Amino acid sequence: MLYQFHELNRAFLTPFTQWAEASSKIFANPISPLAHAPYAQRIAAGYELMFRLGKDYEKPQFEIPTTTINEQVVEIVENSAAIKPFCKLVHFKKNLSDKELAKLNQAKILLVAPLSGHHSTLLRDTVRSLLPEHDVYITDWIDARTVPLSAGPFHLDDYIFYVQDFIRQIGPDVHVIAVCQPTVPVLAAISLMATAKDPKLPKTMTMMGGPIDPRKSPTQVNNLATEKKFSWFENTVIYNVPANYPGAGRKVYPGFLQHTGFVAMNPNHHAQSHWDFYQHLIQGDDESAEQHRKFYDEYNAVLDMPAEYYLETIKTIFQEFRLPTGTWEVGGQLVRPQDIKTVALFTVEGELDDISGPGQTQAAHDLCSSIPAKMKQDFVAPGCGHYGIFSGRRWREVICPKVGEFIKAHS
Repeated sequence: MLYQFHELNRAFLTPFTQWAEASSKIFANPISPLAHAPYAQRIAAGYELMFRLGKDYEKPQFEIPTTTINEQVVEIVENSAAIKPFCKLVHFKKNLSDKELAKLNQAKILLVAPLSGHHSTLLRDTVRSLLPEHDVYITDWIDARTVPLSAGPFHLDDYIFYVQDFIRQIGPDVHVIAVCQPTVPVLAAISLMATAKDPKLPKTMTMMGGPIDPRKSPTQVNNLATEKKFSWFENTVIYNVPANYPGAGRKVYPGFLQHTGFVAMNPNHHAQSHWDFYQHLIQGDDESAEQHRKFYDEYNAVLDMPAEYYLETIKTIFQEFRLPTGTWEVGGQLVRPQDIKTVALFTVEGELDDISGPGQTQAAHDLCSSIPAKMKQDFVAPGCGHYGIFSGRRWREVICPKVGEFIKAHS
């Protein structure tokens, strides 16, 4: 009943959030007489804060209309290269002629976004930075509450099969980049392809801040998964989608519960951030206030995960450590990273990562023992937290150029 109660509460709050939004505009718009009343700016700021704390956040858009290549602005068109029940493969196609695209000869990148609460638009900065020199595709995971029961379940194995299908579709000569959670299923997907001697193996795989071996430098996230019994997750965080969504009746790990967990990891930081936002509004610091809006428009937009996928991830990756212990079977086939011989490996970690601790991603090097040393590279970004690995100044100025050089060296 928790999901149903959440929906009831959301419906109850909607008129109040709409009223708060309208009131904020009345006290802020210069053509309104109330905007010139005493303390109008403080009142408007209070109403906007109330609105943003209570509103429902929809999935953001990528909003990458252009990129710059050789100092020329090029239009970007988002295409759905493939559509599956739980994922769309989005292609950021450059609006150029076939001849111009052939002349650019840009490496193809499959950017595998996490299916762990937030939408793939969280990697907007990652995509934007890669676009000038690469042909970029991204996995855009679909909110499970919008997927009808007739589409069937979605298991961790299905995630792996999706990745393999996308690699084969984009190939040949595709370069795979996995950010955070997908490092594990991506490594499994490529391992299985290597075992089967698949001719469409990617050229490189870049693993960024993921739990390849969560036993190394365990974080608060890892500790939660090991301290709680598997039955706790089954009985505590799994609910049925309510009747007002297309996926009614589907068992999911609801996005609102995930968001609560995100905030609970650092509540003081978020409280301070909202207080700072209020102060910026009062002081007329529009630039800082807009940065806050953009961040929380993304951070507060969450999706429901299929229950079977989430529970299998908890058990397989975080409780039984089947990848690093060599005991993981997918479709009756043992996952053997040691069978990978021709795919270059680059691992990226953040020195201050509190989601996937240092060493967890580096573990891929030991598992992929058959890859020659000259085809392996590792980088630990100094002073960098989890999100800084793929977004922000350090990503743009330090990490992205290194990823680009690695891809170019092994193309």
